[in-house]
Amino acid sequence: MTKLSLVTILTISAAVAGGDIAPVEPVVEAPAVVESSTSISGKASLIYITNDNEIASDMFSKGASESAAAITLDVSHKIIDNIVANFTAIGYTSLGNTIGNGTDTWTGNYLEGQETGAYFNVANITATYADTTLIAGRQLLGTPMLQGYDWLIAPGAFEAYTLANQSIGNLTLVASYIDKWRANNSGETFAELNGDNWTVGATYSEGFDVNIWYYNIDAANYTQVYADVGYTFSGIALEAQYVSTSFDTGFGTDSSAFGARISTTIAGFDLSAAYNRLIDGTTGYIGWNNLYVNSWNMSVADQYNGQDLDAFKVSASTTIAGISATISYADFDNGHETDVILGYDITQAIDFTAVYTNNKNNTGAIDSTNVLEFYANYKF
Repeated sequence: MTKLSLVTILTISAAVAGGDIAPVEPVVEAPAVVESSTSISGKASLIYITNDNEIASDMFSKGASESAAAITLDVSHKIIDNIVANFTAIGYTSLGNTIGNGTDTWTGNYLEGQETGAYFNVANITATYADTTLIAGRQLLGTPMLQGYDWLIAPGAFEAYTLANQSIGNLTLVASYIDKWRANNSGETFAELNGDNWTVGATYSEGFDVNIWYYNIDAANYTQVYADVGYTFSGIALEAQYVSTSFDTGFGTDSSAFGARISTTIAGFDLSAAYNRLIDGTTGYIGWNNLYVNSWNMSVADQYNGQDLDAFKVSASTTIAGISATISYADFDNGHETDVILGYDITQAIDFTAVYTNNKNNTGAIDSTNVLEFYANYKF
């Protein structure tokens, strides 16, 4: 056949094919889709905060303001199937602190306590087998009475070992052993927590929501039980919570805290009203907590002042012309806080947030404090 003319080859092909010759497409094996073993994301941030409380002067006086630029880089790398390494690296530098008319700078009041720095806020190995997950190393925790508050440059984080299981329907079982803690805006050091500090909890969600947690916090000399329940019907959400804190002898008075909250949406406004009562003493927590009357700057758990305390909070939020707005007012008996929080997504990658708070502490030397915070983020 190799010696036949092109016309002869075409004639033979036509006869064999019955005159219907379709072009033969080359057989090319589709390339295998390989999932990347590493994912990278992050954000660049500009942060500015000022107040009129630092030296009991005006909002923009010496020492009142702090500003910084920060980079957050999140990296997740799959070592093998079901085992992943996670890292969050933070780098930051001060942009200067304004005095009065802006002609000078103040060298104090750096965010994170120093002019320039970097640290790993998250560095852990996450291993999953069937319905069980183990997280070992630096991590973010979100349990009701032990968690890192997300504020300023980076959320508070912990060095811990966390085990979670979801083998039973809508029930999740969690256990964490906590070794170290880096509080918000406290610098780069993860501080050692003395003694044994651990929590076990169960969360359930089907038709209604339930959380039950037990805490053993040797570092603050207490054990604690936390429980809450939530149920939604006809667009109205009802929630209730209870916290019992038992301090070691000589370290505090055993205390109880109760809470209730109702929320709904009316004409595009998300509305809520909350109540907490603190009885006999302070309510223990590490980092931040889930008490319903908490506000941007003040936690109701810190407001106990020698007598039982009743605290209330009302809040409304909506979105207008792409701007999300939340206004809230909380009364703690010993003081109050008013918050106005505005957020706007300029693009999918760029967002801006402004926060105004007014805090009044009836038991402190300074009657009232106004605080302004501005955040701009570029996500990549």
